[in-house]
Amino acid sequence: MAIPAEVRRYWLPILLSAAGFLFQLLVLPHSFPPSHYDALGIERFAPVERVVEAYELLSKEWLAETNQQTTVDIIKIRYAYELLTNPILKRDYDLFGLDHHKDVLEKVKEQYQKEHFLKIDLPLLKDSSVHSTDYAFNVLTYESFMHSIAEEHPLLIMVYSKGSPRCAQFIEYWKQIGSRLVGVANTAMVELGDVQLTGHFAEQRFSKQPFFRNGLPTLVAYPADCRNPSCYMRYPGELFVDSVVDWVATSVVGLPRILYYSKETLGPQFIGKSGHHKVKVIFFSSTGERAAPFLRQAAQEDSTYASFAFVLWKEDESQIWWNSLGVESAPSVVFLKGPGAKPIVYHGTFTRSEFTKIMEEHKHQELRQLRRDTSLELGCDARGYSRAGNDTMIWYCVIVAGRPGVELTKRRQILRNAQDQLFSDVNASTSGNVDSSVVVSSAAAALKDDRLTFVWLDGEVQKKFCAFYLATDYSGACGPGGFGDDNDKSELFIVRFQRNATYEALKAKKTNNLMEALQGQHTTDASQLVARYKGPDEIEEINKWISQIIKDGDTREIPYFTSKVPDLVPEETRKEWLRSTKSIRSAGTSVKQRIQNSGFHFRDYLTDPRIGPSLLMSACISMGIIWFKSNQPTQTTPQDGAPPKDKTKRRRPRPKLSTSLFGQPEYTADPEPKDARQWEMTDSDSD
Repeated sequence: MAIPAEVRRYWLPILLSAAGFLFQLLVLPHSFPPSHYDALGIERFAPVERVVEAYELLSKEWLAETNQQTTVDIIKIRYAYELLTNPILKRDYDLFGLDHHKDVLEKVKEQYQKEHFLKIDLPLLKDSSVHSTDYAFNVLTYESFMHSIAEEHPLLIMVYSKGSPRCAQFIEYWKQIGSRLVGVANTAMVELGDVQLTGHFAEQRFSKQPFFRNGLPTLVAYPADCRNPSCYMRYPGELFVDSVVDWVATSVVGLPRILYYSKETLGPQFIGKSGHHKVKVIFFSSTGERAAPFLRQAAQEDSTYASFAFVLWKEDESQIWWNSLGVESAPSVVFLKGPGAKPIVYHGTFTRSEFTKIMEEHKHQELRQLRRDTSLELGCDARGYSRAGNDTMIWYCVIVAGRPGVELTKRRQILRNAQDQLFSDVNASTSGNVDSSVVVSSAAAALKDDRLTFVWLDGEVQKKFCAFYLATDYSGACGPGGFGDDNDKSELFIVRFQRNATYEALKAKKTNNLMEALQGQHTTDASQLVARYKGPDEIEEINKWISQIIKDGDTREIPYFTSKVPDLVPEETRKEWLRSTKSIRSAGTSVKQRIQNSGFHFRDYLTDPRIGPSLLMSACISMGIIWFKSNQPTQTTPQDGAPPKDKTKRRRPRPKLSTSLFGQPEYTADPEPKDARQWEMTDSDSD
């Protein structure tokens, strides 16, 4: 069947009109179901007295023989009566449209829909009434609220109602959330009756009625740099302890996540890819929960020294972890402090203070790396001082340098063992059991006095620094390794630093102006001498060599000599988690958030009474435009020789281009009349 031409012409107005009528007749009424006031037949927001009066009139009709109401209708009336006569439930329903006991109504309707209304067990809300026990704590008023958001720490707020059984059930979870966020974010509560506060946190429909999309309780957070009541962030997920804590730590505070690894990925993905200079901190969890906020905060604060990872404990893998790391059970934490170092294992759970103490003890490798941010701390910088203090005149730094690889790892382990041997000599001398030789005791004494430091250097990254001390070009231990380069042998050397008190006194007198003071900041303060080790890789031999260097350096008079040392290259130029992971939104109205929540906001448009009239008006406008265009008179083409009707609209013809040889215009003769004849001249030369 062919579609009529008029229908094809007016398809858009017809479609818009049908959509407008369907929206007004079907969609809009369904979006506004009858209220509990409608069940009682009274006006909305009627007082309690009017509710009681309407209920008494309706209840008298139930016993009459002419009663036409079904059991379900009677249940709706009774439920509306009990809800609207409760002050707190009526307040929540009138202000925010909240019906905390809707599940009770549906359950009773299903249970008694085929029974007589006299068999209904009344009251309906006897088990779901307002709880008499006040479980709230740290409830904010408007004055305390303004003071709380001005504090340094972020603030997490739970909006609750005394009449909500869901809020009462969530309170235990809320206590766990607060305990996990100690030191990271503060927590507080706001009761729904404080309209001045809850008005900030509620969303608004097109009818300007405030509402809570996901009901109560609802959670909102104020970041640390937020000082405006309307710049909060609304929690969008499920109300689970782990989910809420993770959202606060990640989106509000901006802490890094600690990832989980399996036994197959822990080695190549975590240990192999994290920094060579960092301590590996591995947590074993039997629950699979995300890292506690204080652990994530430690991962951020100690990111220069340590890398963090989580492993899910499985019983069938317990033997693997015991053989490799010495872990017996979960929860536990393991510290790997460098190649060859024995893993340090702690079993059990830890509080924030306990873990801070353990982390402070084990956050450094046993043989630390010489880097830009550790050179002054280690006493291996000519512009600084020794670890013994500013009064120390001579100190030493033992360095093993090389390209990262097997050779450097082996040398690092040997140098760490040499350091441990000297530490044992220090402990032996303290206890009185001195068995070591006089030569070795010189190194042990220097290590005890913090005048001796053992470090390792990445010669590939710090190539200029490495080449300066070894007096060589970029090969061997220093510089980038080329393809097929087998000359990756590491180098062991010691640097002697000596301060010159006379030179420092003269420099202090010269810095009388700002320019001289700024120039003095970049000068080398200590004299440096370098000695390279050429002996075998044996611990005793290395310690004897170090001790001999220290003995000679402390007793001999060496000329004071300084030179410009190349600066160390920063090895960590950025940290991924320092990028802001939070976006502060003004009451949740940003464009980004609306796009993200478009699936939810689309339902709000179904309650907009302007949609139907707008569709009908668009249909009328489109119909008028189509009718106007279709009824315009058509313009006919003028006949040849006929003058145009509108001379003003006549288009001037474009002149033709000349085609003559020299560009002269060609003249076309006038047409010859039918009665024309040739005129002969009398003085013609023709015969």
